Amino acid sequence: MSAKSLIHQTELFSDNLVFPSTRFQGSKLKILDWIWENIKDLKFKNALDAFGGTGCVSYMLKQKEKKVTYNDILKFNWYIGLALIENDSVFLEGEDVDLVIKRHPGVKYPTFVADTFKGIYFTDDENNWIDIVVSNINSLENQYKKVIAYFALFQSCIAKRPFNLFHRKNLYLRFSDVERNFGNKVTWDTPFEIHFKKFVKEANQAIFSNGEQNKATNLDIFNIKETFDFIYIDPPYTSECGMSVDYLSFYHFLEGLVNYSQWDKLIDYKSKHKRLMLQKNPWIDKNQIYSCFDKLFAKFNDSILCISYRIDGIPSINELIELCKKYKSNITVTNKEYKYVLSNNHSEEVLIIAR
Repeated sequence: MSAKSLIHQTELFSDNLVFPSTRFQGSKLKILDWIWENIKDLKFKNALDAFGGTGCVSYMLKQKEKKVTYNDILKFNWYIGLALIENDSVFLEGEDVDLVIKRHPGVKYPTFVADTFKGIYFTDDENNWIDIVVSNINSLENQYKKVIAYFALFQSCIAKRPFNLFHRKNLYLRFSDVERNFGNKVTWDTPFEIHFKKFVKEANQAIFSNGEQNKATNLDIFNIKETFDFIYIDPPYTSECGMSVDYLSFYHFLEGLVNYSQWDKLIDYKSKHKRLMLQKNPWIDKNQIYSCFDKLFAKFNDSILCISYRIDGIPSINELIELCKKYKSNITVTNKEYKYVLSNNHSEEVLIIAR
């Protein structure tokens, strides 16, 4: 199909495509329309989603016919970007799903998850199923089929977790006979295989081409060498009291899945929930985050900057504006009241656009 035909196809169908459901903390899925309303009149074509996360902002920009680069430093997130942003024509077919979810005779399957995470996140049978599925996924030859399957596995694992996180050893919560004000026991009790097929279907339905060569990268933001017209910046949030959202800590199990063969060397075995060893990240250090923003604004001085941040964070919105003024003369600020995923409190999301 020609690029012109693909663009026409996008005009007809891309606005009707639905981004897959997500339970990822910090996702901006519910405020995409608000973000677009604030950036739609900006003149740009080549966009970078610097801290891509779920990929929903990249996906929205792809729908709007932008040339999109999705980036995230976490490998499992990069796989999501490969599946839904870079990929524009490959689907995980029924026979692929059957190959992935079934135990095949004569195959000696590893048992790392079953041996290492017994009683921590999932039942014994579920752990065995995960070991089988990861092994089968890695037997797929097509890169995009592989990452779609991983996407479905990630979402299935999150759906079956209390609080949708891997921040503590709390499998018992799924089976305790107590009144709950969180989670969904029906979802927890739904077999992995059913969740997996559901998320494969959602991913397949979201795949499309917008006629551009979009791509996904797995880099520290400061190691990206290309230039862009527009940069969307949604880094880990640090609260006024200095508490940061550490996505590696929250989703380390998913990062382990995509590093399966080396997982045993990456775990902090002193932790009860077998998290990965902590890594230095200046974006979640309240003493370094100011200089990170400043360095980032300087690096992309020639691009339109769009910073998405909470009103009650470090740096403050006023401090971010002052940093922007070092490099930009035209700055607009817009607020929106917003209830964040996995939070009981309402806050405000702030969009700073610096040109």
